[in-house]
Amino acid sequence: MPIYEYLSEAPEDPERSCRVCRQGFELRRPIDRPALEQCPLCKHPVRKVISKVNTPRIAKPLSVSDAKAAGFTILQKRDQGVYEKL
Repeated sequence: MPIYEYLSEAPEDPERSCRVCRQGFELRRPIDRPALEQCPLCKHPVRKVISKVNTPRIAKPLSVSDAKAAGFTILQKRDQGVYEKL
């Protein structure tokens, strides 16, 4: 189930938002459900926020031994169209 982030429509106005929706909150919801329109606590309007995607970062290329340990097959080109398994 994906995690969606929501934020109050008026985060600077304490009369139109509670502490939870003013700071923003996350909610796990099925994909087929429509986006929330109201805060579950204070019932004031909220909007769905597009958040950044978390992707793994590799600082250095994998060595042959690291790739083998991860389960990859390592091939090295020997001739025209001929590869040898390391």
